[in-house]
Amino acid sequence: MKHIVRQTIGSAIAVAALSTLLIWGGQSVSSSHASSPAAATSTPVALTMSTTPSNGFTEVAKVVTPAVVNITTVTTEKVSDSRGIPDEWRERMEEFFGGPGAPFGPRGFRGPQGYGEPREHRGGGQGSGVIVSPDGYILTNNHVIDGARTVNVTLPDKREFSGKIVGADPKTDLAVVKIDGQNLPTVSWGDATKLQVGEYVLAVGNPFGLNSTVTLGIVSALGRGHMGITQYEDFIQTDAAINPGNSGGALVNTKGELVGVNTAIFSQTGGYQGVGFAVPTSMGKSIYESLVKNGKVVRGFLGVSIQDLNQDLAKSFGIKDAKGALVSDVRDDSPAGQASLKQGDIITTYQGSPVEDAVALQRLVTKTAVGTRVTIRVIRDGQEKDITVKIGEQPDTTKIAKAEET
Repeated sequence: MKHIVRQTIGSAIAVAALSTLLIWGGQSVSSSHASSPAAATSTPVALTMSTTPSNGFTEVAKVVTPAVVNITTVTTEKVSDSRGIPDEWRERMEEFFGGPGAPFGPRGFRGPQGYGEPREHRGGGQGSGVIVSPDGYILTNNHVIDGARTVNVTLPDKREFSGKIVGADPKTDLAVVKIDGQNLPTVSWGDATKLQVGEYVLAVGNPFGLNSTVTLGIVSALGRGHMGITQYEDFIQTDAAINPGNSGGALVNTKGELVGVNTAIFSQTGGYQGVGFAVPTSMGKSIYESLVKNGKVVRGFLGVSIQDLNQDLAKSFGIKDAKGALVSDVRDDSPAGQASLKQGDIITTYQGSPVEDAVALQRLVTKTAVGTRVTIRVIRDGQEKDITVKIGEQPDTTKIAKAEET
């Protein structure tokens, strides 16, 4: 079955998966100035609720909504005057008149801006963001601000600010935007590692430009990976309604603490169907801190290509459980190569933590501080062996999609 991929900055993003479409929960096609003004406070307030109160979660909404902002962007795309020329005609013109760089090549047709000059097409997008510091640092999704020339931030109390992109991390689809303000309302950081499947969570954002929208759901699953959404995945799955425009918005627990950043949904229709995904703060907080401090994300690097074990592979290596990460290749000049890790090693523990699969190892390595010496236990030739490795810094050009390398 053929599926279509669409961006949701200005429309919904859809990616085929299990006969569904994957959509960034991020961008609306229209905006609204409707809002629910609330008193700003610079001190996050944590609430305590163990059961559903008779009046719902009104106190949580009052605490969180003032700090969830509307982000609108202006982007510029360069387009060629020959963009409407069919490929067959383009090839024939290049044959007779020269290639794209020639005076009369397809890009050389005289247009409004002369020979070969690209025209600018102005577009825009809309999403959400969460203020996490009273001086104006905002956590959002990378796809909300990607390619933006200008970023405008509107608070629920209708104050407007010009935003500056501090840094972005496409590998987790997170970004940080800064606005100039003081004593701004904030959402306090929560501990996503304490979430349990079945507990209540609330999604707060601006779907379809409808400011300060709050929806309720539960944690449907934790640690979702292998989704093909980002390179590093550890998603919270929730059935709280997430729609285009929600991207970058807050997923909070019943104490009003930030536990996730709403990022994507699975959908066959382009809208909410009960399966949404949020980047957990257990990943997001360290990304935020690194972007604020360095303007980029510094990750640990081992230098191996890895893959999951299955029952057949486990049997061929003479082990009972299909748990661990199989080393399929080792870079000679990498920390792994220097520590004598070998192709065919099965990594079972990392610093005492069990390695269930390749994605689990990837998460552990990238969270490790550069320069740290770690102990890795491997199965080699049917025997367990401990190896000490000094973790390096991941090169910017390293591609880690599908847990191929870490």
